[in-house]
Amino acid sequence: MKDTTIKVLICDDSAESGIRIASKLREFDIYAYTRKPIGDTILNSILSDTPDVVVTDLSLQDTDAIYIMEKVKSIVAVCPQFVILSDVYNSFIERQVLENGAAYMMIKPIDADELYNVIKMVTVKKTATDCGDAELMVTNLIRSLGIPAHIKGYRYIRTAVLECLNSHMFLESMTKSLYPRVAEIYQTTPARVERAIRHAIETAWDRKDKEVMSSFFGCNIDNFQSRPTNSEFIALAADRIGLSMKNCNQHEKPITPDYCYF
Repeated sequence: MKDTTIKVLICDDSAESGIRIASKLREFDIYAYTRKPIGDTILNSILSDTPDVVVTDLSLQDTDAIYIMEKVKSIVAVCPQFVILSDVYNSFIERQVLENGAAYMMIKPIDADELYNVIKMVTVKKTATDCGDAELMVTNLIRSLGIPAHIKGYRYIRTAVLECLNSHMFLESMTKSLYPRVAEIYQTTPARVERAIRHAIETAWDRKDKEVMSSFFGCNIDNFQSRPTNSEFIALAADRIGLSMKNCNQHEKPITPDYCYF
């Protein structure tokens, strides 16, 4: 196994589900393995196998993920990144999980491709490939703005921004070109894409972190009468990512965009 290979521990009470996800991650050159969701089993694996990422349910058979994270922090100097899974979305639970050391929280059932993107994101410092990786930069930006990963608009926005980076034509005709393009990729309708993106932006706006939002929009968001439109949001995101990628190409050392929080 290469030194740069990411090692992922998957704790799943369903052997079939865990093996399926691990198998899919291996297709992305990630070393993934499974263990039962039991406190001592997880702790022993973390200490002996030293995974980079631990994917586990919030509630375990005999304890919970928060206890595991606290225990690991008291034992090892370098902790793995924890991706916590939950059956339901609750902003209070999410805040508690993140404040106690988790890198990310996902809502079940999880998609292996989406999990792969999250793993790339939380291990960005290990792989050192964030600068110039458009997909990763867009994902980090969307996450920092508070758009939940479990809603459809999250994926649609990410794809829309990436399409705009590939062709500025989409910025000039979102209704006639961009929404149909995203709809084609996800096998849905342009109207549903538009609604899902609007809902995602509204969700982020309602949950907004004023400091992060103001950094993104380049001014105090209190000056806004209402939330930005889909077109404004996507265009600004594409512009920011494009400029950041340009800076990356001009500097030998990667520059982290000031609006991304890793």
